[in-house]
Amino acid sequence: MSHLGDDVAQLALQRRRFTELTDDEFRWALQQIEARQRLAQKLPSLVAQPEFWFPVRLSCEQCSSELTARYKAQLIAGTQNAQQDDCTQHSALNAQLILHDLTGGMGIDTLFLSSVCREAHYVERDEELCRLAAHNFTLPGIAERTPIHIHHTSAEDYISHLPCGEEGRGSLFFVDPARRDSHGGKVFRLRDCTPDVTQLLPQIRSLFLSRAMNPPAFLLKLSPMLDISAALADLTPICSPWQVHVVSVRNEVKEVLLYHPVTAFERGQGEFITAIDLPDGKPFTFTPDEERAATLDVNCQLSYGFSRSFEALAEIRTINYIYEPSAAILKAGAFRLIGARYGLLKLDPNTHLYASERLIADFPGRIFRIEDTESVTSLVGRKGGVFNIIARNYPLTADQLRRKYRIMDGGDRYLIATRLAGKPILITATRC
Repeated sequence: MSHLGDDVAQLALQRRRFTELTDDEFRWALQQIEARQRLAQKLPSLVAQPEFWFPVRLSCEQCSSELTARYKAQLIAGTQNAQQDDCTQHSALNAQLILHDLTGGMGIDTLFLSSVCREAHYVERDEELCRLAAHNFTLPGIAERTPIHIHHTSAEDYISHLPCGEEGRGSLFFVDPARRDSHGGKVFRLRDCTPDVTQLLPQIRSLFLSRAMNPPAFLLKLSPMLDISAALADLTPICSPWQVHVVSVRNEVKEVLLYHPVTAFERGQGEFITAIDLPDGKPFTFTPDEERAATLDVNCQLSYGFSRSFEALAEIRTINYIYEPSAAILKAGAFRLIGARYGLLKLDPNTHLYASERLIADFPGRIFRIEDTESVTSLVGRKGGVFNIIARNYPLTADQLRRKYRIMDGGDRYLIATRLAGKPILITATRC
């Protein structure tokens, strides 16, 4: 590992320098160096383990980060459940869970989820990934934790040979379906993924029912592009309720988690949605009924601009701040509720930007202080034309604006291209 800081592409061209290595050993060394460089931020604690073995690039790209894997473990342990004030009962029950990771992959989720379960089973059809897992699960600091049993088979075959569990112990089935078809193209519907959870979950529930075993819990890790409503429509007839967790990392949505709890105590809470931005964001939790019932005022004006009332008798309020919700909240669909909870106005009914006269400092997203609404040509000529551009519901995209006005990217000022009361407007602002 003395070459960890070297350029992998350059090392690959220097094969003759490493005469002591066979071709297979040389390729393996390059694979380990590249993986550690790529995963330094994603899996810092595992990269720090010199004996941890990493798989090929595709498996590394598809694996969970430590941040999102830890969130899933906290969810199962009950410490990320915003609807539950006392997690003691939930944690005690789930500490007895048997984890069945039906799509083991690189094993990151297996490692973190197993830490809050009594026993774990890693299921993977790829022989090489099983070989690496067999090594990694025995490393110091890992082997001393929950026992992890490795099964080189498909999820469907594993379920068909599932042994009976002990009375009183529950099971958690974790599934991260592959989201590519046989030609390598991306798919987003549940029934198009592998394994097809719309077929697999009913088989599991039927098996447990036939054996008079406690109903299992399910945790599904799904695509950030998932249509949440469509997924719930497919899964609710199988079992309910489902808790939805939209997880972003530094404002980029990484995972949509669907969780059907193991305990009746939790299931009694009903369906809710949680959006969270890791590592520091607070959970924003709501129910679909709350979003449907929320209303927002759109009668506002800029200090320098124009105004228009959607209701002739409504009070028009001056705004000084603009708010952009986190990517997780927007993916979760809290378009009206996010504004209602924080007492904000909406710039336009069809634009997911919000506003206020006074600063709301704890808003979960980006906050901008409005500077001006001068013409772009004036700003470019007078201030150098350096902006970060945000285009929301505007006739031109950010790239089109950049080209049209010859704007350079960067700086600490923002050009917000949007609509106010249905009319396109350009606003300059700074981050709060």
